[in-house]
Amino acid sequence: MNKRQYYGKMGEDLTAYYLVRSGYTIIRRNYRIRGGEIDIIAENDDTIAFVEVRTRSANAWESGAATVGSRKKQLIIRTAVDYLMRFPSDKQPRYDISEVTVHNGRPIHFNYYDAAFDCSQR
Repeated sequence: MNKRQYYGKMGEDLTAYYLVRSGYTIIRRNYRIRGGEIDIIAENDDTIAFVEVRTRSANAWESGAATVGSRKKQLIIRTAVDYLMRFPSDKQPRYDISEVTVHNGRPIHFNYYDAAFDCSQR
């Protein structure tokens, strides 16, 4: 595992921990289809959250959320639609972004954005 993969997994693990502590159940991690991936799929009583995790170094120019552009949003939405076709749910879908900032190998900052974007933001 290289440094990038290590930090990415750290960010995903921290986000999964946050979600579980917030009352969510982790349904799937790293759901992949051809051309798309969702880092975490979690649900609570009425919501199924499709979560994009962005782990950045403390000296990065942009925030993690700022790096999720329209193309990435399209891929996430397409992947979520595929997931819901394969595994139907009566829960309301939501697209979230998690930002984890690391410095010297440790997480130093965490932001979680509920409903960071929706299907209309393609």
